[in-house]
Amino acid sequence: MASQDPSPRKRSTGASQMALAMELPFVLAGGALVGGLLGYLLDRWLHTKPFLMILIGALGFAVGLRDMLKRLQKSDDNDNGKSG
Repeated sequence: MASQDPSPRKRSTGASQMALAMELPFVLAGGALVGGLLGYLLDRWLHTKPFLMILIGALGFAVGLRDMLKRLQKSDDNDNGKSG
């Protein structure tokens, strides 16, 4: 019996879209949480509350947003048959 090796192109688009939809909120919130936590710890160490927490948290949010948009663009390119 020959084993079938499903290629990534044959994967169900519904399942890949669902996986992407479940992943994106964590990417976005993760950047903001890590940035906010790092800013909080720096604020405690440098006694600059709450400036670094807000600044680095916003930077983490922006990085998460950029990563989310890149993943969406890559997913869109893959759905249209382009290589990314």
